[in-house]
Amino acid sequence: MGADPKALDHRRILGVDFFVGSAGDAVERMRAGGLLVVPAAPALKDIDRNADYREALLNADLAITDSAFMVLVWNGLERDNISRLSGLEYLRELLDQPDVRQPGNTLWVMAGEKSAKLNLAWLAEQGITVPEECVYLAPFYGKNVEDPALRDRLNELRPQHIVVTIGGGTQERLGLYLKRNLAYLPAIHCIGAAIAFLSGDQVHIPVWADKFYLGWLFRTISEPRRYFPRYWEARKLFMLMFRHRDRLPALKTQVADR
Repeated sequence: MGADPKALDHRRILGVDFFVGSAGDAVERMRAGGLLVVPAAPALKDIDRNADYREALLNADLAITDSAFMVLVWNGLERDNISRLSGLEYLRELLDQPDVRQPGNTLWVMAGEKSAKLNLAWLAEQGITVPEECVYLAPFYGKNVEDPALRDRLNELRPQHIVVTIGGGTQERLGLYLKRNLAYLPAIHCIGAAIAFLSGDQVHIPVWADKFYLGWLFRTISEPRRYFPRYWEARKLFMLMFRHRDRLPALKTQVADR
């Protein structure tokens, strides 16, 4: 990525150029295709030790400021005033687009059968019909994220949009694999759990809570044993940003995959 760290619509944070414009502008920029990532603090804290995740972020076409913690730390350290653009806000804007709503023009990569059922039911309530062939249940991805079956289906169907709803730290690597291995360039939206907050697959996060950076609190209260350790570990992002600011940290030993 080669954007000016202080460009009006980007900020370089830990070597990654984050888009700081509106959801509508982000969706518009993705019309030409490419990879969009939504880095969350629990995964972003490992950018100095998870080589594959790091590579995915550096090779994304658009990274949005989903992490409230990152935004608050950056603004405090740099005396800046960038705003958070959450994956949930981005998804709401994306789903308003006629080309995304068109049956067969968007393929959804779902985290599992239960998630797919809830997500598809919610999409249907919004007037969005997803053909069976445009629903893909992601397998368990190990160290090397490759999926020839998904690649081949996409090359056959050629949807304009791919929406990836699996976990952070993995979805970005899958998105980069697809960007590099597909025979065409669709818009690959790695929005993670955003749709789960709407469909009931995870705790519902109201618009006001998302706006005031409280999504993490809703998730933690709903499943404290699962999310409290994850967000507690994310505190390590502060020291990483304090030391490196806009610079990409040197790569250390790679941590185990999630």
